[in-house]
Amino acid sequence: MTALSNCGASDFGGVVEVDEKFFRESRKGSLEWARHQRDPVNHPKPDRMRWVDYKLTGTKLPAGISKYQIPVITMADRAGARRADVLPDHSAPPLIAVLARCLRRDAVLCSDRDPAYDFFARQHAVPHYRIDAKKGPFVIDKAFHIQTINSLHDRFERFMSPFRGPATSNLTGYTSWFIARSVRKEKERIEDAWDRVTAA
Repeated sequence: MTALSNCGASDFGGVVEVDEKFFRESRKGSLEWARHQRDPVNHPKPDRMRWVDYKLTGTKLPAGISKYQIPVITMADRAGARRADVLPDHSAPPLIAVLARCLRRDAVLCSDRDPAYDFFARQHAVPHYRIDAKKGPFVIDKAFHIQTINSLHDRFERFMSPFRGPATSNLTGYTSWFIARSVRKEKERIEDAWDRVTAA
């Protein structure tokens, strides 16, 4: 999976759809809870219970988009380019940095109503269509929507489902793997991805 890193497109133009997909933080394989139980003096208590313990104890899960929801920014244009990047946190700067690195000047941005996208568009003079995913309209001028990226998210979720929440430390690898599969029809990109695997 490390060999597949950065196999997504890095040059997006035309109508570009962007959105974030969130995955619950996972510390699968971590021994921090067991170490704390054995030696609480030298091993501090983890900042949350194990997810299974929330269910066992009837404790409510953290509400909304908490620090335990890991954001992955996804991008798609109408020419078939695809990309996904795991962000370090929920703040605007990492998201804006990805957009600034990947969007061409001729891009037209389509996103939800997250203010970070609007800030980026205004700062870089990029035409921007904001789609209200709850109230609509869901398509503007018969061309501008985020249905492509929503479809990508659906496939992303189904791809991740069999792994039952891989450790967050491995999320970048799984994300790259998914993108490599998503661009399999683009011969040059997938051949480049396999070249990386064989070289590794």
